[in-house]
Amino acid sequence: MPDAAVPRDDEGSRAAVVRDAAEEASALSHPAVEPDSTAAYGDHPDQVIDFYAPRGPATSTPAPLVVVLHGGAWRAPHDRRHVTPFAGFLARRGFAVANVEYRRGGAAPAQGGPASAAGRWPDTFDDVAAALDALLRLAREALPLADLRRAVAVGHSAGGHLALWAAARHLLPADAPWYTERPAPLRGVVALAPVADLGLAGKLDVCSGAAIQLLGGPDRFEERRPYADPALLLPTGIATTLVQGRDDIVVPQAVAESYADAAAKAGEVVGLTLLEGVGHFPLIDPAADACAVVAEEIAQLAW
Repeated sequence: MPDAAVPRDDEGSRAAVVRDAAEEASALSHPAVEPDSTAAYGDHPDQVIDFYAPRGPATSTPAPLVVVLHGGAWRAPHDRRHVTPFAGFLARRGFAVANVEYRRGGAAPAQGGPASAAGRWPDTFDDVAAALDALLRLAREALPLADLRRAVAVGHSAGGHLALWAAARHLLPADAPWYTERPAPLRGVVALAPVADLGLAGKLDVCSGAAIQLLGGPDRFEERRPYADPALLLPTGIATTLVQGRDDIVVPQAVAESYADAAAKAGEVVGLTLLEGVGHFPLIDPAADACAVVAEEIAQLAW
């Protein structure tokens, strides 16, 4: 998974790395939860959405739709499978869930080799836009109990970036292929430890330069930021909450704070929930208390 950004090699930093590794191991220890159905939104094998019907006693009434965009630094080794326990957790909480896959960069690195490149330009953005455009049609067939008027996009890490970006397509430059005239049909966005400000993420070397790689490298980074950086696409007019662990060493708290500050300067209030003693991975770990907090944040926007 994404590399931790540790500022210096001292006792505190080593403890943070150990804690982060334990949290990651816990989040990835759960068996994959198979979806109720899968639908394609394109021809590529990665252009698919897994659907989970709501579980629990209230399954006879319409349920909000949670659109999950997974993280993993936009890199190929990290696909949607690692968030299927999170998707299953949300379904047990009574939500209808759509777990979106999209094309990512590179291939699994050889043992001991460098990390694969992050993202594909423009394919990663093509896919997220196409998935969101097809989502309501596909969900109507796959999830008859989903209330499509109460859709909330939820993304973790790199997926948090994509969720924020998807909610801002109506603010893209008019020549962007993903531009829409109207805001996305979303009740809200809950971004979990998101790579919400690509400019700051690049300066901090988040996930070993993933933000810069996503836009095609340093030579294209500033040119493409207006088309890809959520911190430059504000105000969205869509209710947005960021959830961030204060002990996150993968995507530091400063990145979420920078996005919230940019929103405020644009005249938009963005919620920022900071969790004490929480790192990067408990936000998607059904065994962690932080995951229950995330479900409550989603419910506040959806219900």
